[in-house]
Amino acid sequence: MKYSLIATIVVLALAQGGFAQDASDLERLSQYFDEMKTKLIADMTEIIQSHDVANQAQAFIEDKKTQLQPLVAQIQEQLRSAATNVEEQIRPLTANVQAQLQPQIESFQKQMEAVFDKLSKQTLALAQ
Repeated sequence: MKYSLIATIVVLALAQGGFAQDASDLERLSQYFDEMKTKLIADMTEIIQSHDVANQAQAFIEDKKTQLQPLVAQIQEQLRSAATNVEEQIRPLTANVQAQLQPQIESFQKQMEAVFDKLSKQTLALAQ
């Protein structure tokens, strides 16, 4: 009986130690899940906030684009009219410059033709 009482106490002590170990493992597992929950909440909050910022940025860009389109059209029209005015002012100048340079160009062309003819004749004379 003494031995059976000692054996029972030993079995109870071992069982109590096993339960204590299980309680410690359960506590660590619970802590792990709490940490994972906290991390998941933080990550999801960050994703939601960054998505919200992206939506706000996109809305801002679209709004400014809508506001600037009439201004861009107006600037393009002004540039077209300015280009037309410049072209109208430059056209007589280019015609005048061309008229002044045309005789010089023709003279230069005749001189070059004379030089090439002379070189051709000299080459033919040397070849014979």
